[in-house]
Amino acid sequence: MTISTQDITGLVLAGGRGSRMGGVDKGLQSFNGSPLALHAVLRLGMQVGEVMVNANRNLAAYESFGTPVWPDGDSSYAGPLAGFLTGLERCETPYLLTVPCDTPLFPLDLAGRLSHALAGQDAEIAMVSALEPDEAGTTALRPQPVFCLMHTALLESLTRFVGQGGRKIDAWTAQHRTVQVPFDRPGDAADAFANANTLAELQALEARPTR
Repeated sequence: MTISTQDITGLVLAGGRGSRMGGVDKGLQSFNGSPLALHAVLRLGMQVGEVMVNANRNLAAYESFGTPVWPDGDSSYAGPLAGFLTGLERCETPYLLTVPCDTPLFPLDLAGRLSHALAGQDAEIAMVSALEPDEAGTTALRPQPVFCLMHTALLESLTRFVGQGGRKIDAWTAQHRTVQVPFDRPGDAADAFANANTLAELQALEARPTR
């Protein structure tokens, strides 16, 4: 079984406070001459049927990307799960694929590999697992929970979880058939899931070769 590209809606998560970036709107920071979130929109747009953006401020700037923009249902900046919930509420396809706005080099085969794993293992959620160093410098595969492909039928479950005060993505995904998809094949870029939480990290990402 395969999942058609047209059955997947992509959601770029740009609704955070940008606290570690000094409170600026992270998705609108310049990366190689254009807004960081626009890179995610364009990269995701090549892999799915349609793209939406979840943002909570500067909505007109995000709308200028040419995609629908939806804020969270409340103004509490409740984190990525609030974005997931907004996406599931607005999604008109059977599947939703989420990516953060601050990881502009994510793989161009992201949707294909996640959908292959989700369909092949009869899962409800497929989550990226990528090589990442820990504080001791040891590199290992670690979940990247903001990169998720999920059935839109999970809306009721997530509504209930968030309504009960749930904020942790992995605590919610643990309630469902979730498959972790490793991105550690030969040829997979080691920095594909590198994200920019600070302006210094953004500048470091900008200095890397584009792919």
